[in-house]
Amino acid sequence: QVQLVESGGGLVQAGGSLRLSCAASASSFSVYVMGWYRQGPGKQRRLVATITSGGNTNYADSVKGRFTISRDNAKNTVYLQMNSLKPEDTAVYYCNAEHSWRGSYWGQGTQVTVSS
Repeated sequence: QVQLVESGGGLVQAGGSLRLSCAASASSFSVYVMGWYRQGPGKQRRLVATITSGGNTNYADSVKGRFTISRDNAKNTVYLQMNSLKPEDTAVYYCNAEHSWRGSYWGQGTQVTVSS
């Protein structure tokens, strides 16, 4: 069982920045693929970015060049640095931990609101 706790969301003006954090309880944190997903009002949950245990990253086209995912295995934490935020980035952001046989786990989400 893995518990994930997100933090760092809030209200920011367009063009601003936020840094989300996700702290994991897993003792084997480093083996998980960690990801950030978001769900806007009336929309489906969608991938924002993922990072593998080896540090390989993948981004949704809509955030490439603006968002950066990183992880600190010593702190069991994954981050999402969000720059040049746009109103369309407004969503609840969820942290995910994924492993082929250990399972998939979600955090409770953190709200990000970007005002125009």
